[in-house]
Amino acid sequence: MVTKTLTHGMGTFFKECAHAKSRWPKCPHPYKIQFRDITERQRVESGFQTETAAVGRLLEVYNAKRAARGRGGRAERVAKYGAMRFGEYAAEWRGGQRHLEVGSLVRLDSLMKHHILPVLGSRRMDSFDHEVVDGFIRAMERAGAGLATQANAFDKLRAVLLYAHRLGLYDTSPLEGVKPPQYDPARAVIPSTAQLAGIRVAGDDMFRLVADLMSGSGLRNGEALAVNVRNIVADDVHRITEQVNHTTHAYARLKHRKVNEYRDVPLPARTRETVEWYADKYGTVDGCLLRHPNDPGRPLPYYYLGNQWAHIKKAGEAEIPDGMVLYGMRHFFASNCLSHNIPITDVAEWMGHRSIDITYKIYRHLMPGSINTAAKILNIDLAA
Repeated sequence: MVTKTLTHGMGTFFKECAHAKSRWPKCPHPYKIQFRDITERQRVESGFQTETAAVGRLLEVYNAKRAARGRGGRAERVAKYGAMRFGEYAAEWRGGQRHLEVGSLVRLDSLMKHHILPVLGSRRMDSFDHEVVDGFIRAMERAGAGLATQANAFDKLRAVLLYAHRLGLYDTSPLEGVKPPQYDPARAVIPSTAQLAGIRVAGDDMFRLVADLMSGSGLRNGEALAVNVRNIVADDVHRITEQVNHTTHAYARLKHRKVNEYRDVPLPARTRETVEWYADKYGTVDGCLLRHPNDPGRPLPYYYLGNQWAHIKKAGEAEIPDGMVLYGMRHFFASNCLSHNIPITDVAEWMGHRSIDITYKIYRHLMPGSINTAAKILNIDLAA
């Protein structure tokens, strides 16, 4: 590893590759920087695409350290700023942003006023950690803030907290391990109860069965296509044992499961009634309900379901929210669970996610409440 050392105290920048320094400008590997922070702990940051960006970051850290040292030692700074409320600290930080253009300052003030201060304004500076920052992101998601707004508000919060970290207020950055806002609402467009009621009966009987299995029990498309009445192991429990593979159109093991593994899911009464109604009307083949219309020995292929969904959207007879895909009915199941306070651990298991992190990433904006909401609710009886 070859490094370049700058002015004493600034640190170094380097690339972890075999290319000579003369090749670095054309080398695709990112630059890394190494420096000592205000607490004299050695830090490494990466991801800089150009030498200018790497040196600029080192200069920023260097200037912040010099400015901090001019204002006294770390103990004094912690004593002064640790107990300060975020709103007061942010106002002081904002006074130093004179390099920003008028338009940028207006946007900064708007984000502070409408998104950041209502949630974090009264919080002590020394109470920030990654959980608090992550909670702020969830609060924006629940409030329905757009992805661009979430990203911009997070950037401003990050700037404030990074400055505080460089002053030595935190041993570990409160941003460490936090994933910036990246949730795409288009990935989980969820129909309302009324919209679902119209969608489920807008297609043929096969579509109605699949819609009820996805929205009522959280089945994936392929799992619904493989529904088998023999797997209703209790009046309110449906055992999922296989799915129709999207590529082969044959029965296959469940996603994230080994052969012969299964998962049990809730079977609401309405969903069970639809299964029984379909079985009575069309019969079964070895317990399987959905079969290829031209060959009962084969499963129903995916494209039948896709064609139905396309027909329903084109007909315009059902109200479908913008951006909703067929998978939105499975999203409805998760929304229905979480809005009724069913633990996300159970929801993750029923949906067959590989880990709860997947469930949390997709649906955390649906989880009820926040620490700020809780404080208001708890105060109702306390103030009575």
